[in-house]
Amino acid sequence: MLSHGERRDRLRLARTENVGPVTFRQLLLRFGTASAALAALPELARKGGRRAPLAIAAPAKADQELDWHAAAGFDLVIQGDPDYPRQLLALEDPPAVFSIAGSRHLLARPMVAIVGARNASANALNFANRLARDLAEAGVVVVSGLARGIDGAAHGGALRADTLDAATIAVIAGGIDTLYPPEHAALQEEIAARGAVVAEMPPGTQAMARHFPRRNRIISGLSLGVIVVEATEKSGSLITARYAADQGREVFAVPGSPLDPRCKGPNRLLREGAHLTESAADVLSVLKDRSLAEPAGSMPPALPPTPITADQLDTARAQVLVLLGPSPVHVDEVIRRCQLSPAVVLTVLLELELAGRLDRQAGNRVALIDPA
Repeated sequence: MLSHGERRDRLRLARTENVGPVTFRQLLLRFGTASAALAALPELARKGGRRAPLAIAAPAKADQELDWHAAAGFDLVIQGDPDYPRQLLALEDPPAVFSIAGSRHLLARPMVAIVGARNASANALNFANRLARDLAEAGVVVVSGLARGIDGAAHGGALRADTLDAATIAVIAGGIDTLYPPEHAALQEEIAARGAVVAEMPPGTQAMARHFPRRNRIISGLSLGVIVVEATEKSGSLITARYAADQGREVFAVPGSPLDPRCKGPNRLLREGAHLTESAADVLSVLKDRSLAEPAGSMPPALPPTPITADQLDTARAQVLVLLGPSPVHVDEVIRRCQLSPAVVLTVLLELELAGRLDRQAGNRVALIDPA
């Protein structure tokens, strides 16, 4: 169990400027506690080239957020809590903290995601609704993103399942106290009452376009598999499917007419090896041997506690900066080309991110924000 002080400091660390999910985890792995990591932040940022002071979240601000959750009846799940979902810990960028409204215990149950087009056809909406209901009646928690179209149909189907323990989880892009889209306000309230709503963004954050890909990685990360029901080739649902594949989850796709642009996404996934899905039985037969006790995916490289000399870092900073630019490159490629230890290269990347000069992207890729 984390002490109250450590939980507060981990929340402070998560809310500190330029500390993303990857950096949050690496700081804890390197320094052991959030308080030690917080103390080291200013010097790390300075070495990365930052001149202005780093905005570190104040203890009072963290206490205020913790108190707000308690007063509102929401839970704040922090990495390190004993019931933090173990399947999320297998991701390269698990959320440092997230809010949850509803039944926290649902996070320990087997989950499957259903996603798809916002402007879905009537047939697809009916299919997603029935599929979600059948999965819920089989004891599976249905996860989706509360968007218009397929997401809403999936949540609705799970809620209407003919079993007492049927449940659904909505992962939203804004803060836990925001409603989006507006027409799903009643649905969101029902999910919070009978299932759970999950939000990574701080309370009061309105959903913006850049938040949705981050939400999608949580949808897939919580789930044993992701089912795509109608999606154009540029749909965000395919981003969720790609996350699922990268995370070692199963990918399912519902076939559709080649004449309908909304079917091009699932049909492409099928050509790439996704499981053809015509019923809940197709999903359950694939997942029968999967277990949340052994989450798919691998832990990202940690920063070992072995000392790194100033000379090593001085040399590495110059080499890493030469290799980085505005186009993203995989971290492993940077390590390979530098021919330096992973700990040294990861430390330099950590410094650059804290300085606001590094952009971390999906797939463990990084890009320099200011190449000059």
